[in-house]
Amino acid sequence: MPAREPKQRSHTFEEVALGFGVDQAIEEANRCLSCKKPKCVDGCPVMVDIPNFIEAVRNGNLSDAAHILKEKNSLPAVCGRVCPQENQCEGLCIIGKKHEPVAIGALERFVADWEAAHIDGSSVVHPKPFGKKVAVIGCGPGGLTCAGDLAKMGYRVTIFEAFHDTGGVLRYGIPEFRLPKEIVDREVNYVKSLGVEIELNMVIGKIHTIAELMESGFEAVFIAVGAGAPVFMGIPGENLIGVYSANEFLTRVNLMKAYCMEEYDTPVITARKVAVIGAGNVAMDAARVALRLGADEVTIVYRRTEAEMPARLEEIHHAKEEGIQFQLLTNPKQILGDDKNRVCGMECIRMELGDRDEGGRRRPVPIEDSEFKIDCDMVIPALGNKANPLLTRNTPGLELNKWGNIIADEKTGATNIPGVFAGGDIVIGAATVIEAMGAGKRAAFAIDRYLRGASLDAEEELSGLPAEKQGA
Repeated sequence: MPAREPKQRSHTFEEVALGFGVDQAIEEANRCLSCKKPKCVDGCPVMVDIPNFIEAVRNGNLSDAAHILKEKNSLPAVCGRVCPQENQCEGLCIIGKKHEPVAIGALERFVADWEAAHIDGSSVVHPKPFGKKVAVIGCGPGGLTCAGDLAKMGYRVTIFEAFHDTGGVLRYGIPEFRLPKEIVDREVNYVKSLGVEIELNMVIGKIHTIAELMESGFEAVFIAVGAGAPVFMGIPGENLIGVYSANEFLTRVNLMKAYCMEEYDTPVITARKVAVIGAGNVAMDAARVALRLGADEVTIVYRRTEAEMPARLEEIHHAKEEGIQFQLLTNPKQILGDDKNRVCGMECIRMELGDRDEGGRRRPVPIEDSEFKIDCDMVIPALGNKANPLLTRNTPGLELNKWGNIIADEKTGATNIPGVFAGGDIVIGAATVIEAMGAGKRAAFAIDRYLRGASLDAEEELSGLPAEKQGA
């Protein structure tokens, strides 16, 4: 994948990856073996017909390729940019056993962008909603996928979004240089073109409860609110000025337009030296954003080694190219403040890997008397998120686990309340965009079954028709 030069991109929010051209895409598609028993589809949570989509690209039938993608994936331009294909479809590619796998994600991005540039969306005929009403809570990837699939079946779908803009984590959680906002807008507009209505500034659990939505005529509800409450370490100094959770930091930058600092007066502190705690994709995003906001030095602080980093290899590679520093086998003990309660440093301790835990990973163990100080004036904990209880505590009877996540059936998303389904981070904890989309797709199938009066446990193929057309 062509990309901007590191020195150029580290000071701009322009997209890093530049995408394939037509010739590159066809050349890459020609690498596909057209396996008789392709395994790549098994790795796709939204079940895209990858072999036929690649075959269409190989033959130069790009409009056909776009149609095949959109049959199963309402957000292909997003998936082609941010999904971890290396652990999913590309991870199962037969070629990948000996060579680089076919770049399925890059081809998906190419086709989605080609369609946007060459096909007038207004000329595409979409189904008119005529079925029963379904409410979707949350306008992130899971909610958009569920809503889009239900709309294609003919249901009347309304998405209720708490923020003042659409896209959920796609807009507030992923930096502009990885996923431009215009791409999010384009994908959301496609879902809206299917007949989905979106109501913004609607905090369900406060403005309306789920029970009130059902009483108002919605016959099923899909909860896709994500897990938006940040996790902290519980160490001294986390309340100092200059400490941002990665969730807050990225939301301020994305939703409040800090990436356009010349145009917007945004309340984000600019820092000289930034320490980011954690090594997942969100940590890489926060570190690279801080660099683009003008930091002289940005350091990733992680208590294990690089081999255990959960971030995508591509994101780690890009961060290193841009000059992000890595302080590994290091764990913070306290954040230090000056006489004005502003961050002025962080005390850390060296770690070593000990015995393996229940998950098979070696536990990081502190090395006695190895404390040292990192010089910094901003600290960003990027340690994951947990469930925000705003909706769940206002839904009496909804079954939760000990972490506050909704308990839902893995295959269908059904909760213990009839007609109420859930999926994505609010069920499984912080995960990936494509996992949330997969949950949204499974829930759409299950909601269709539920509204048709069919068993949620049955293995038969869904008809794709709404309940009214089934005589339910």
